[in-house]
Amino acid sequence: MRILHTSDWHLGKNLEGNSRLAEQERFLDELVNIVEEREIDLILIAGDIYDTSNPPAQAERLFYNSVKRLSRNGERPVIIVAGNHDNPDRLVAASPLAYDHGVVLLGKPKSTIEIGKYGSFQIVDAGEGFLEMEVKGERVVVLTLPYPSEQRLNELLSEEIEEEARRRSYSERIGEIFSNLSEKYREDTINLAVSHLFVMGGEEVGSERPIQLGGSLTVDANHLPQNAHYVALGHLHKPQKVVGSGKLKAYYSGSPIEYSKKEIHYSKCVYMVDVNVGKEVKVEEVYLKNYKPIEVWKCKSIEDAVKRCQDDGERDIWVYLEIETDRVMTQSEIKEMKKLRPHIVEIKPVFKEMEKEEEDIADIASMRIEDLFKDYYIYRNGVNPTEELMDLFSTIVQGEMKEDEA
Repeated sequence: MRILHTSDWHLGKNLEGNSRLAEQERFLDELVNIVEEREIDLILIAGDIYDTSNPPAQAERLFYNSVKRLSRNGERPVIIVAGNHDNPDRLVAASPLAYDHGVVLLGKPKSTIEIGKYGSFQIVDAGEGFLEMEVKGERVVVLTLPYPSEQRLNELLSEEIEEEARRRSYSERIGEIFSNLSEKYREDTINLAVSHLFVMGGEEVGSERPIQLGGSLTVDANHLPQNAHYVALGHLHKPQKVVGSGKLKAYYSGSPIEYSKKEIHYSKCVYMVDVNVGKEVKVEEVYLKNYKPIEVWKCKSIEDAVKRCQDDGERDIWVYLEIETDRVMTQSEIKEMKKLRPHIVEIKPVFKEMEKEEEDIADIASMRIEDLFKDYYIYRNGVNPTEELMDLFSTIVQGEMKEDEA
């Protein structure tokens, strides 16, 4: 069986108030082509379909049209779990219609779907957090764990106050859920899992909305279902294999487009997974086009920035401008840059005085406290402090330090 894993579409997301729907539509068109050309049998979408719990109507319309095309009107199963950005109830509201098109929507960790016909395939068994389907003569067991917050699990997982104890309790509970559900796996079935959570050691890029407070909703890699053929995860925006997962094929597919300037240093992809019972699982990155790149331009002056906008105003890109200057930019200069270079997201002046202040702060941080006191005394009084005053100051400081240590 050939499986495609994707996640973190964030439909409706903006870039500093600029819509990304046109790019998202182009990604989904490309995804449909990939699915058809690669002859994908099953699609797993691991959460964060939308960027907010109340997505715009245009984003919802794009989602419904796209999953209908991906499923080929019910011929290809599409399994979707909610992420931390999604409103689980709103995501599954269209389930009765989606089932006819072979699309399974799961909003909460203990969701259950009905046994029966979905499009052109059959759900032969199902319960809280799992389903077994028959697709093209193959039996597939999928463990489904939409974003498992305490609220969505409807469980109090720990009464501990200490952060590490709370994290350990949460990780162990997720491990227990996966362990119990793994009993549904069999040697003659293709065994999969799909979830939206944060596994310890995963590389964040800074554009993800925090999934945990502190680190209490972090899961250890050994608490994933170890006997799965493949674990499809969502949340992290950089495609990556789960750190510490060993031989287990557990991956984050990442977001399909650059959602901030923190995401511009690596390529975007979806994962294609070939599974044959009793054989080695093959995982392949299928790279996506960069429909409208984000670039950061560092300019040495206002004149330099205007010239660059003039010389490079044709490409379809988003631009962050960082301009070194010793004066405030005029409105006419800003208008000129935006006229020459469409889709400037931000114009950030970097004042030379600010750079010097940062250097001065770094110098101050490396100075002894006695030297700082001496400089301040000279600044306020115009003369050097006496040796007796310096000795008294040192005695006071050392006394306070000893009290802190005690």
